[in-house]
Amino acid sequence: MAKFSVILPAAGRSSRFKDKHYKKPFAPLAGRAIWLHSAERFLGRDDVVQTILVISPEDRGDFNFKFSSNVAILGIEVVDGGAERADSVEAALARVTPKADFVCVHDAARPCLTDVWIDTIFQAAEKTEAALFAIPITGTLKRVAADQTIEATVSRAGLWEAQTPQVFRRELLLEAYAKREGFSATDEAQLVERLGHPVTVVPGSPLNLKIATKEDQRLAEQALKALPKPKLGPLHPFADDDMWR
Repeated sequence: MAKFSVILPAAGRSSRFKDKHYKKPFAPLAGRAIWLHSAERFLGRDDVVQTILVISPEDRGDFNFKFSSNVAILGIEVVDGGAERADSVEAALARVTPKADFVCVHDAARPCLTDVWIDTIFQAAEKTEAALFAIPITGTLKRVAADQTIEATVSRAGLWEAQTPQVFRRELLLEAYAKREGFSATDEAQLVERLGHPVTVVPGSPLNLKIATKEDQRLAEQALKALPKPKLGPLHPFADDDMWR
């Protein structure tokens, strides 16, 4: 059985979330923090040997106060991230165990996963060495100028919106980051593409949404009700109190 290390980036600035109490990965969602929903889908899997959460150094004190019990009980490693997403993932890659055959990167703020989806993307990566979820663009696309007027209508033919999980053979992702040379990639697939290695697209789901705004948070709460529950019990010992605030 192939072994997987999971990296959960949660070091972003959350500038669009607009909550004075929380950055988006740490906000409550259906009884526990958003990042815990994302993490719990990987915990307890026989094929996952390591889970790494990446947070901003400025959040370390508050995170430890609120979530140190979760981290200790669940065996999650916490790593300080960098200025950009790629910097954060690179910091986590330095901690990935050699026992892992593959590395899975999944947004900590993308909490609506299912076990079947993870099975599917893991299997695709085993076959091709590099795979990600994505959904085809269905709406009409407009290129808009700075004055909010339309410059052009853009063809959506062949355009897909990338999601996570994104899963790669460990040596391939390490090579991609070793050759990054400061390039500011918006996802891991972009760095692997720069190597000339093909990345397989697996059709994802609109329910696999990434929380960026408060509206996204409300939608995610409804999506969680429609998705199968993970096979784990409650992960936060203080889920019902107001400790997070």
